[in-house]
Amino acid sequence: MILSVLEELVAPETAGDPMSAQKWVRSSLRTLSLKLEAAGHAISPPTVGRLLRQLDYSLHVNAKKIEASSNHPDREQQFDYITVQRAAFSMAGLPIISTDTKKKELVGDFKNAGQTWSLEPTAVNVHDYPHDALGRAVPYGVYDVTTNRGFIYLGTSGDTPAFAVDAIAAWWQSDGQGTWPGDHLLVLADAGGSNGCRVRAWKERLQVGICDRFGLTVTVCHYPTGCSKWNPIEHRLFSQISRNWAGVPLRTWDTLLAFIRGTTTTTGLGVQAVFQPGDYPKGQKVSDADMDALNVEPHAILPIWNYTIRPRTPAHSPVQLREVIT
Repeated sequence: MILSVLEELVAPETAGDPMSAQKWVRSSLRTLSLKLEAAGHAISPPTVGRLLRQLDYSLHVNAKKIEASSNHPDREQQFDYITVQRAAFSMAGLPIISTDTKKKELVGDFKNAGQTWSLEPTAVNVHDYPHDALGRAVPYGVYDVTTNRGFIYLGTSGDTPAFAVDAIAAWWQSDGQGTWPGDHLLVLADAGGSNGCRVRAWKERLQVGICDRFGLTVTVCHYPTGCSKWNPIEHRLFSQISRNWAGVPLRTWDTLLAFIRGTTTTTGLGVQAVFQPGDYPKGQKVSDADMDALNVEPHAILPIWNYTIRPRTPAHSPVQLREVIT
């Protein structure tokens, strides 16, 4: 009973390492103790610590854990706003997805971090030279926070806004629209990268490739700069994939896809993966006129990080989704 209450309490403020199963929370043990007491469970801070360890949480130590934006004046307000948005969408029965690009991987005889049981060590290349690789894998992930299902769009080209939106569109067609019959979607994303809050092409592609094409209204909430590890996809999906293929050379594209699709957890995680070898050139420019034509509504609270994009009427010409190899 108390474990389930604590797990529900810390879920919105959980961060995790995408390369391991390690996770931690923002609140101190004393703060969590007070919150539990308010919920009718009076336990001491040390007991909270022991319960967190049972839930696979670890101490929030200095090494590679302090976020770059910890001093940003709006950091805590944004975390609180994301919590409110998630609760509102959940109560309304609307989909919530967490998105990001996982660490890029060289495909070939290269060392892969981690350990695996074997009779003898697997021989791999001494140097990680890109020209010795079959290619570089670019895994863009979509994680359905409510259903605990992941979707990986495995590309071979650039991590661009067009690539990110095509990944979301592929998820919507293969899984999202069958699971969620509504017309409003909440996207949790990092503040930087191909889905960054200041990236014009990201908003333009969302407008054309998701909102106009599928008639969906999309609300986007970005985590503060430097706080990517708080994005649920990092510890709910990416860390599990890294654990599944730890210590095994990713020699072929089929090997990558097999490990991704075979990723499961005791909590019921399931993962789909599609292969997209198409070209996504970088440097796409979006003019001021194109930006003015978008149907974007910034939120009253921290509008740089929070906004809603609605379908345009009449809808612009639909964008054809790239063919994917399953």
